[in-house]
Amino acid sequence: MAAEQSDIEAAKWFTKAAEQGDADAQFKLGDMYMQGRGVNQSDVEAVKWFTKAAEQGYASAQSNIGWMYEQGRGVEQSYIEAFKWYIKAAEQGSALVLLKLGEMYEKGIGVEKSDVEAAKWYTKAAEQSKGYAVALFNLGLMYEQGQGVEQNDVEALKWYTKAAEQGRLEAKTSIGAMYEKGQGVEQSDVEAVKWFTKASEQGHKTAQFNLGFMYDQGRGVEQSDAEAFKWYTKAAKQGYAAAQFRLGNMYRKGRGVEQSDVETVKWYTKAAEQGEAVAQSDLGLVYFKGDGVEQSDVEAAKWFTRAVEQGNAVAQFYLGLMYKQGREVEQSDVEAVKWFTKAAEQGNVLAQSIIGMLYEQGQGVEQSDTEAAKWFTRASEQGHTTAQVHLGLMYEQGQGVEQSDVEAFKWYSKAAEQGPTFIKLKLGMMYEKGNGVEQSDVEAAKWYTKAVWLATAKRS
Repeated sequence: MAAEQSDIEAAKWFTKAAEQGDADAQFKLGDMYMQGRGVNQSDVEAVKWFTKAAEQGYASAQSNIGWMYEQGRGVEQSYIEAFKWYIKAAEQGSALVLLKLGEMYEKGIGVEKSDVEAAKWYTKAAEQSKGYAVALFNLGLMYEQGQGVEQNDVEALKWYTKAAEQGRLEAKTSIGAMYEKGQGVEQSDVEAVKWFTKASEQGHKTAQFNLGFMYDQGRGVEQSDAEAFKWYTKAAKQGYAAAQFRLGNMYRKGRGVEQSDVETVKWYTKAAEQGEAVAQSDLGLVYFKGDGVEQSDVEAAKWFTRAVEQGNAVAQFYLGLMYKQGREVEQSDVEAVKWFTKAAEQGNVLAQSIIGMLYEQGQGVEQSDTEAAKWFTRASEQGHTTAQVHLGLMYEQGQGVEQSDVEAFKWYSKAAEQGPTFIKLKLGMMYEKGNGVEQSDVEAAKWYTKAVWLATAKRS
């Protein structure tokens, strides 16, 4: 009660002084109206007195009137007016306003976007004696990304370190990432873990995810599924999509936790709903195969479709398979080829092999041995056995490629250990006849024996 009476008295005397043009009294009276202390709360009155003080060059009033325009309190909202008043306050060195101007230039709010101007104002704010942690961090980010300044990892680390010293969690996480990648500093997983741990223990979700990953991979710390699970869980519960996906994986494989299909689907779904493409793809695959859930082509198609919109190669392959088989979509070899091709172009080896077969057979596309050989080659170079067999046959027969027993032998040999029985027979015959390889009865007998043994084993 006494405090309230004191505010009323203060407001009375500030009003008398303010009406006589005292800028300090005008600012303080505006602040009392804004907070409703000693007077009835009124943003309109607050704006009135802040404006009078601001027009006399009172920096704090200029800053406050800028904020009122930014928020639309007591005046019609206007970023342009807010920017105008922030500039006036900044010219007098208000650090908080320097930071605000950097943000407005960076985002193009109330002024034309300019990374150069943003960096300038962040630098001014950072160089203040107290140096706002946000400004320090933002300046580090601009140096790391080369926004408005020449890209410089060393400078980025310098400003991140200053921000971290003031407790900025994003800065600690960024320092950890720079040590992990060796940006602006000698690469050190141990140092990365140290910084990720500092930020993680204070609840920073990105750091928690990164720390989980380091435990997952055993980088800079002894590998531990239990610790990885712990940190992924903390980040996942804060809504970090990549952590939710990783957590789903751990439940799926029973790593660091008891295996649970229910928990797998739960966390995949949370990540997928946030747009995590790999989670969408894996969730689609779970439904496609009925792996721990009731099989559903509807759900599979839904999640594969969302993932392909982000260019996920695995989802492109399986969507192609759904079109090829007519599962929940109208069967279409043309659509199948379209999606297989997209996946194949991203290096998906299964798609490369299948698209080779479709060209070889002329399904959904004009028959072309040349194209078939091209895709079989790409898949073969990634070690795909079926593709290697097909490519060997194409070289042996001169189909889509120049006939070459040497190349045929080369690809048959690569496929032989895991390939079908007839490939072992092929190698035996090539050694026996000296086709594409130096003639050798010993090698021929070896491969014939393997073929016979395999055939006998399959029958028994």
